[in-house]
Amino acid sequence: MNNSDIDNGTDAGVAAELARLRDSIDNIDAAVVHMLAERFKCTQQVGHLKARHQLPPADPGREAAQITRLRQLAENAKLDPAFAEKLLNFIIAEVIRHHETIAAGEDDK
Repeated sequence: MNNSDIDNGTDAGVAAELARLRDSIDNIDAAVVHMLAERFKCTQQVGHLKARHQLPPADPGREAAQITRLRQLAENAKLDPAFAEKLLNFIIAEVIRHHETIAAGEDDK
């Protein structure tokens, strides 16, 4: 953790609270990374299933439904739905790239 703003003579109570909050942020970041890894494990399996059955890597209907669903979840969670949509679009693009790689036989799993 970078403590440069804590070391600049910040009140000890403020520094402790800042450190506590940053520890929580670090834990959440770790959880997000692990959840994304799990999600990609599942989507890799989908990619292999699609490749075996000559299904297209992208599914625009499913993607649109997921975006609608995620926007609603974001709104309910008081998160900017536009941000949630951008994040999901980024993830979907990566999933499609993986599916294309699998379909092309470039993934040996």
